[in-house]
Amino acid sequence: MRLKLVAVPVLLALILAACNKKQKDQTIGEGSTPGRGASVPPSASAPPTVAPVATPTAPVKVAIDQTAQVIVYGYHRFVNQVRRPDTEITPQMFEQQMQELKNRGISVIGMQDFLAWKRGEKNIPPRCAVITFDDGWKSQYDVAWPIMKKFGYTFTMFIYTEGVRGGHFGGGEAITWEQLAEMRDAGIDIQAHTETHQDLRKPYDKVAKKKLSPPEYEQWLQNEVGRCKETLEQRLGIKVNCFAVPYGFYNQHVKDVAKSLGYEAVFTVYGQPITYRSAMDSLGRYLIEGNKPKVFADAIGMIATSSGGGAPVAEIGSSNIASKPADGETIRNPLPLISANLSAFGVIDPGTVTMRVSGLGAVPASFDPKTNTVSYQVTQKLRDKCSVIVEAKSGGKKVEAHWTFAVEGSGATTSPTPKK
Repeated sequence: MRLKLVAVPVLLALILAACNKKQKDQTIGEGSTPGRGASVPPSASAPPTVAPVATPTAPVKVAIDQTAQVIVYGYHRFVNQVRRPDTEITPQMFEQQMQELKNRGISVIGMQDFLAWKRGEKNIPPRCAVITFDDGWKSQYDVAWPIMKKFGYTFTMFIYTEGVRGGHFGGGEAITWEQLAEMRDAGIDIQAHTETHQDLRKPYDKVAKKKLSPPEYEQWLQNEVGRCKETLEQRLGIKVNCFAVPYGFYNQHVKDVAKSLGYEAVFTVYGQPITYRSAMDSLGRYLIEGNKPKVFADAIGMIATSSGGGAPVAEIGSSNIASKPADGETIRNPLPLISANLSAFGVIDPGTVTMRVSGLGAVPASFDPKTNTVSYQVTQKLRDKCSVIVEAKSGGKKVEAHWTFAVEGSGATTSPTPKK
């Protein structure tokens, strides 16, 4: 009997020691790091297996065709009876032009594909066109869009926000926000064209009908260029990275403001073929008018001889050649002396210097190797918007520069966009 009484406490002590050990082992298995020699009990979950980290591979570099060329067309309103040919065109003529692009083998690409090519991120066909519609006319939705669908073409809408239905200029012929949202959902690119469609160089607010002081002008300019972008992004939930200046009027300050507000590209109405190295702050568009079908044909002719894969062309920015008239300038004299300093081209072969002027073709320009200046005195009155292309060979390689200007009083930039 005494033996049994002694054995009971001993058994209780052994059971208690076993429980304490089991609890300790469980605690180690649940979260702590076991010490050397410690083992995880079978009842505890095994630690998850960590997969080896894959070494990131470098992205495949896209082979970019730097000899490709792009023309950008700009349209406004589509009507059966043209009353304002500076901003109107018939649906029949528009459809014929879209067919002509197809017949000539010119690929219509989207704005964002064009920008990706300019960034060196994506390749494009050798000869391309980008189609743009300005302001926000209802006929762009009702008339032009179905025609574009027929060809499978995409396009970009440059919208000035107070011209949308319900805005200060948004009358019955204006597009609506609902229509813009429908186009957005279908993949149409929508970009900025200011708030109220005014000459951004002048310190005058035509809506408020007042001359602006320097501080007022700066705030007004910020609103016109920046608030338009914000409105489009907020109302449509999109990213806006392109800006088209109204009437093609701009200066360096306007371009600087646009860049500071986050625009990647600025478009004008001074048409010219766009190359891989064209400056992004003054990309020229060919503005199509109902009574000037030759503008459309001339634009095609500017790139028709390009088949891609040719010898690389180095392009010099217009700001580096001291061109006269200057790029983007509006002049009064229809018979100007056109000149440029080609020092930035390098050592030039004088016999290879050529100059082309839109509407005139190749002109008999003279080149002075002492000053590296090429010049041509115009003998036929220039009209509308003029593009100049200067080419030469330096070190056996082709180098070119181009710029545009307008002639005042010719109708190139003086016709206001009709209010909606």
